[in-house]
Amino acid sequence: MAEEKDEKKELLEQIEHLLEAQDVSRLGQLLSDQRSSDIAEVVELLDNEQRRTLFDVLGKPTSAEVLEKVDEATRAQLFDLLRDDEIKSLVSELDYDDAADLLAELPDDISEKVLNSLAPADSTEIKNLMRYSEDSAGGIMDPVVISVPEDATVAEAVSKIRAAEIDEDFFSVYVVDKTRRFVGDVRIRFLLTRPENTKIGNLIDPDTIYVTTDTDQEEVRNIFSKNDLIVMPVLDRNHRLVGRITADRIIEVAEEEAAEDLYVMAGTDPDELDNVSVLHAARIRMTWLLPCLIGTGMTALVMMFFKGKEPLVYVAAAAFVPMIAAISGNAGLQTSAIVVSGLATGHLAALKLSQVFTREVRIALLVALSCGVLGGLACGILLNSKSPAENIIPSRLVFAFSTAMFSAIMVATTLGLFLPFLFRRIGIDPAISSGPLVTTANDSISVAIYMTLTLLLAA
Repeated sequence: MAEEKDEKKELLEQIEHLLEAQDVSRLGQLLSDQRSSDIAEVVELLDNEQRRTLFDVLGKPTSAEVLEKVDEATRAQLFDLLRDDEIKSLVSELDYDDAADLLAELPDDISEKVLNSLAPADSTEIKNLMRYSEDSAGGIMDPVVISVPEDATVAEAVSKIRAAEIDEDFFSVYVVDKTRRFVGDVRIRFLLTRPENTKIGNLIDPDTIYVTTDTDQEEVRNIFSKNDLIVMPVLDRNHRLVGRITADRIIEVAEEEAAEDLYVMAGTDPDELDNVSVLHAARIRMTWLLPCLIGTGMTALVMMFFKGKEPLVYVAAAAFVPMIAAISGNAGLQTSAIVVSGLATGHLAALKLSQVFTREVRIALLVALSCGVLGGLACGILLNSKSPAENIIPSRLVFAFSTAMFSAIMVATTLGLFLPFLFRRIGIDPAISSGPLVTTANDSISVAIYMTLTLLLAA
């Protein structure tokens, strides 16, 4: 890994040196020996003038791959940098699914102009893909498939494969009936090991796993993972074959889903990467932070509500508010993280609320009891070290603190358990339940519980 980083750093330095020296010939030679993924990483670190020179040197196929592999913010800048005819030329070099993804990022007028400039057959395929949600099986599928009728022979299937003009690897041939309704698939190895006159219908795997165009990409990823698939057919609502999804595309989906969940859990949004503007990113983050600011204001309001109570109890209780808020909030976060992870991976155990509830509540009881006892001991030691002559108040406060710690953790854990299921039921990303909004709510609720119990039991 360290060697790879050193190589990439060296490549960046070489490219920057050649760009500065305006040695286009040597730059072209250097780039011709590099992977498009490595060039894409370099492009993300260059300024627009350097990018312009780089794209002038690169061949069209490599330029298209680089445009597809750079991050969205860089791609948005490249769209402004490249001429319309260049964008059209690069899009025509891409596979249909990649071309559809790129055009979806362009303004509608430019996207339409590019589509109209493509060959009618290519334009139709891309438009069909763009009809589907980008997070669905239809949005990530490759529409290029090889299919044969069920009454075909092995020899006819092999001839069709040989005649097909495809750049992608194929692992199976799909079998359809006369109306193009999906029947099953036949693995390539059967075509190589069976007599040429064998009917394809006799080799079909009728239990082929498939998805429909509206299946969410996260569910598609889970199906691939559970069944160790390399490729999977995609069908429309009428059970007709319309495309396929390969494992390399699922790797990209897994990275996208993981990144989205991390952004949501951190209290931001992947949309902030669509643009390099710091104002754009700050605006998106503030949409999440403002509700948190209101939430923490509610916590302060709770504290102010109890301010008129017995001064000694109030001051002593206030000192332990950060401990209550932090411990209960983190306990709730641990539970929600486990539940969200299970829901994201599609594990059956995580999808069954009663089973998750039985396990997590028992864990929460043990955690709450442990934190209540240990927190109470810490509270007692700290209070008695400061006011040994007033043990009557500290002892009552210790009991209140332990009870409040236990109660706050149980409430926070309950929220962390139920909110992901609730959000999932109403169509909201469950990862939000691990974000700052819910964490802030946990803090406010736990502080309210703590202060109420403390002033009821210790005042």
